[in-house]
Amino acid sequence: MAGGAAGDAEACFGDLVEALGDEPGVSTPGESPGGRRAFGAGALKVHGRIFAMLSGGRLVVKLPAARVAALVAAGEGGPFDAGKGRPMKEWVTVDVARTGAWEPLAREALAFVGRR
Repeated sequence: MAGGAAGDAEACFGDLVEALGDEPGVSTPGESPGGRRAFGAGALKVHGRIFAMLSGGRLVVKLPAARVAALVAAGEGGPFDAGKGRPMKEWVTVDVARTGAWEPLAREALAFVGRR
């Protein structure tokens, strides 16, 4: 993974896209049916469902609610609010300073979302 400065979030996410882009069922940002740019076009998806994205300079991944709660309680992640005023139970944000955790968490999210 690339460095840890806040300005490096896009580069770090690009590294993540490169690392996971060849996994079975994964589509990378910009890949969309019919060539349209739609919601989630900047996200990593598995079988059409988002499992990781960049938002506000932080990685956001979808994990089981109990795992998200544990990461937040441990200070390893933060709640994700999609602008609706309340945190989403199955989504956690991870700061750019913790880019070493990005790939393992994204792989965990891929496994979680991919088996649903």
